[in-house]
Amino acid sequence: MTTLDIAKKLVELCKQGKNQEAMETLYAPDIVSVEAMGMPNLPAEVRGREAVFAKGKWWYDNHVVHAATCEGPYPHGDRFIVRFSYDITNKPTNTRRQMDEMALFTVKDGKIVREEFFYVTG
Repeated sequence: MTTLDIAKKLVELCKQGKNQEAMETLYAPDIVSVEAMGMPNLPAEVRGREAVFAKGKWWYDNHVVHAATCEGPYPHGDRFIVRFSYDITNKPTNTRRQMDEMALFTVKDGKIVREEFFYVTG
């Protein structure tokens, strides 16, 4: 699959709420995931699919997702960007908010090898 094929498949699956399936099928075993900031007991950068899956599980365990959208992809060579918007409630604080982030994905040998998330913190 080309970078554009992978990008379109990621967006398609995310629009269907199949984010886990997207990670399982499109991510390389040695993927690197980088957040704009670390969280308690979770560093800003994690490596490997199992660590990325654990990070995703933590996020879904700690948030109620009322609505989610994604836009794109916006390709550029071996990379592409997707915009994600969420209406979420943080379970521990019971605080509802809107979240908007951009994600830059890098593809190598037909798999996503790096994801970087950009969003306003604080």
